[in-house]
Amino acid sequence: MIDLSKLQSTSTVEDEWTYPLAAANRTGWLQVDQDPDHRLYWEEYGNPAGEPVMFLHGGPGGACAPLMSRFFDPARYRVILFDQRGCGKSEPTVAAAGPDVALIRNTTDDLVDDIRRLRDALGIAGKMHVFGGSWGSTLALIYAIRHPDEVATLILRGIFLGEREDLLYMYQGNAATYADQPYALTAPGSYVTYPDEWKAFVEVIDPADRGDMMAAYKAIFDMIPHTDADRARQLRAALAWSVWEGTISNMIPKDSDPGKFGEAAFALSFAQIEAHFFANELFVPPAYIVDNAGRIATIPTHIVHGRFDQVCPLTQASRLIAAMATHGATPASYTITNAGHSAMEAQTVLALTAIMDGLPPLD
Repeated sequence: MIDLSKLQSTSTVEDEWTYPLAAANRTGWLQVDQDPDHRLYWEEYGNPAGEPVMFLHGGPGGACAPLMSRFFDPARYRVILFDQRGCGKSEPTVAAAGPDVALIRNTTDDLVDDIRRLRDALGIAGKMHVFGGSWGSTLALIYAIRHPDEVATLILRGIFLGEREDLLYMYQGNAATYADQPYALTAPGSYVTYPDEWKAFVEVIDPADRGDMMAAYKAIFDMIPHTDADRARQLRAALAWSVWEGTISNMIPKDSDPGKFGEAAFALSFAQIEAHFFANELFVPPAYIVDNAGRIATIPTHIVHGRFDQVCPLTQASRLIAAMATHGATPASYTITNAGHSAMEAQTVLALTAIMDGLPPLD
């Protein structure tokens, strides 16, 4: 276990960063597909000759930011950040080109293949550390299941298995009965902890359509807008979806400013990509990760999960660990932090950085 005892209750995230924010060594775009011409934007940080770390952001559709390079010792690691298809600085984005373009060949299989294309283009020939949180943990696990010989270590935060029950907890809750009993605990869900924020999310959808909230949002996103009113409705839905997740990602919401989650361009990509993947069950068979846990049994796997995570409840980490145990495997470390979902909460920053500092050197 990681020792979190030195972390004081008054600590801020800035108190816990070990490594300073630095400029990227280099940046670029890699074309990975045609019609549309998907181009991935990537950045490299740290030691160009160091141990490679492939950083997988959340969402899907969450994009990367330079701050994410601060978990890693820049003298030791060569850190690769990149924006997955349809979001961030990759092209085309859903916000700019629309879902009819940017969601073409935007599936889990495509994203896994993109990781391989990127590592090849950047000359990563051997094993690498794969670091991912939330959807990034999902993608990291699927990548490791399919290409275990390319993964030295898995470092996972906020485990997301992506099963239907996991999505219903966050997006469905008591929505079906909300019009008549807005504060009734008729089903489990994140809404229990964030009732005011839930109200804003639920009330975008007409009461008659609240029996399947994800499908109702997806119908708005799939609508071809013909008027300014149509476009405004889609933007309102995207912002509501995005702000809901951004707000509940922190155990204690920081303030009334939702940050990037309240920005139109980010929200239009983020919400529509998530709805696209969730409507298609992440483009993998049910229980795919749990059923294939044996494929990662020999890979050292470190897990950090916030006890108060309401985006990906802690039981998802429990299910992954139980699946590993059926194959005689246990995590190399498992740390439960007094935090929510965000990677940027103080105890989670401390735990992830300590794991990276303590990894044995790659051969």
